[in-house]
Amino acid sequence: MAKAIMIQGTGSGVGKRVIVAGLCRIFRDLGIKVAPFKSQNMALNSFITIDGGEIGRAQAFQAEAAGIEPSNDMNPVLLKAASESGCQVIINGKIYANMNAAECIDIKAKAWEAVTAAYDRLSNQYDLIVIEGAGSPAEINLRKEEIVNMKVARYADAPVILVGNIDKGGVFASFYGTVELLKDPAGEHDDTYSDADFIKAFIVNKFRGDRDILRPGLRMIEKKTGKLVIGTIDYTGDLGLHEEDAIPEERLIPRYRNDFHKPIKIVVIALRYITNFTDFDPFMYEDDVEIKYSLDESDINSADLIIIPGSKNTVSDLLYLRENGIETAVKAAVKNGTSLLGICGGYQMLGNKILDPFSVESSRKEINGMSLLDIMTTLDKTKTTSRLSASITSSKWFDAVQSASNCRWNNLRGYEIHVGNTTGDIGLFKLKRLQNTDKNSNQDSLGSGLCNLGSEVMDGSAKDNVWGTYIHGIFDNNGLRTALINSLRMKKGLQPRESTINYAAEKEKAIDRWADILKSKVDICYMLRQVGMDACMKNFTKGLKCRTKKL
Repeated sequence: MAKAIMIQGTGSGVGKRVIVAGLCRIFRDLGIKVAPFKSQNMALNSFITIDGGEIGRAQAFQAEAAGIEPSNDMNPVLLKAASESGCQVIINGKIYANMNAAECIDIKAKAWEAVTAAYDRLSNQYDLIVIEGAGSPAEINLRKEEIVNMKVARYADAPVILVGNIDKGGVFASFYGTVELLKDPAGEHDDTYSDADFIKAFIVNKFRGDRDILRPGLRMIEKKTGKLVIGTIDYTGDLGLHEEDAIPEERLIPRYRNDFHKPIKIVVIALRYITNFTDFDPFMYEDDVEIKYSLDESDINSADLIIIPGSKNTVSDLLYLRENGIETAVKAAVKNGTSLLGICGGYQMLGNKILDPFSVESSRKEINGMSLLDIMTTLDKTKTTSRLSASITSSKWFDAVQSASNCRWNNLRGYEIHVGNTTGDIGLFKLKRLQNTDKNSNQDSLGSGLCNLGSEVMDGSAKDNVWGTYIHGIFDNNGLRTALINSLRMKKGLQPRESTINYAAEKEKAIDRWADILKSKVDICYMLRQVGMDACMKNFTKGLKCRTKKL
């Protein structure tokens, strides 16, 4: 069985996800066979494993940092908000049910069974599991029901490192309050150890300012709790890493003054139930592209490309766009020649109608779409989840894109994750759905062991300057992305670019940069001692020092 260490937080958004990813990269580089794990995740940004299962995008990103293939076991329970009070429950990668909050608590026993079984399978394959908690472990009204924080720490016998975001304020009170609240038993175990005993150390994240001013506070919290502060991580802004819960604040506004003057502007419509906004991360690395998430009419009017992204509630988001005049603004921009793309739920919105005979998303059995593509979608109870390869069929639009670039592209890669069947003028892409043929492939290179599953499927539609597809991750394909940018450049009278950015390589560099920051600011040696892997410390790069001693 694997050793385990757990990263919990004083609240949501304190940095647990990226710290786990950074640790996975650091431990991988030390030669440790490491994997991430989060028992229960609540997020709209998801990913499809090679087994066709749906897990949180964060765990896929963490697995990438560890250099392994994401698997269903890394996130056995996923909750996807579908309304203000309800969510879709996914267990072991597949839809279990749509439930409200109270109903989710009622299935705790089944969910916990899935969590422990998944952890055991993962633990038998790896030497070290880096576990991510959720929210705060000190949400005392949920301590008996939770299956993601201290209950997991106890099951895995994992020392806990508690992370606090000083940028939010009150970090010392959060550390102290968490420890004190967890000293009381939760009532589901003996009193030999309290949950607070599992917390071994603190990390202060997103620090800005003078460390000399902060240092007395660090010493005081150590004295009051008896637990070390093993790292203070400086605020670094947008690291260019995959996000999960929400679009980072830094991406909602231009990062640099010259962002206002980049020749190509892509506006992603900021839907209320936006999913898989990581589809557009590749554009962050393109020097001539400003990518902006917005509902503002002025942004829509000034865009070179408008993208309507995926949605967990397509009908609700479409009605919102319609009722607030955003649909009208988008149609006006398209009429004036602006290119428009819909992905997944956004693709469904562009058609003539959306039918919902089983009330999958709402009580409306039928709703008119934007009527920009000659298609119609019928929502059903079955979700399509699959990795895929795709080739582009004959199309005037794509012929124009192809001619706008020296890049040649074929055998595109991506994944599907949608409810519903779209019919009509379909045929932009020819898809081959893929499945895993090697159950041990998660230990090998990413994407190995995939084969064709069933017959070819047609996908996507195009009409004039509007197109849509179900393919998530389509812009990860370097040639297509560059060709699209070049077509937008030429449309504005600009010369096409000759260079192509390698997105996969840029992601790797970003993860490495973050791992370097983390190991320079956090006492990794302390963590290795906690899990009994002191021998791995000899593999550290020159210049890395252990900054703390055991209390």
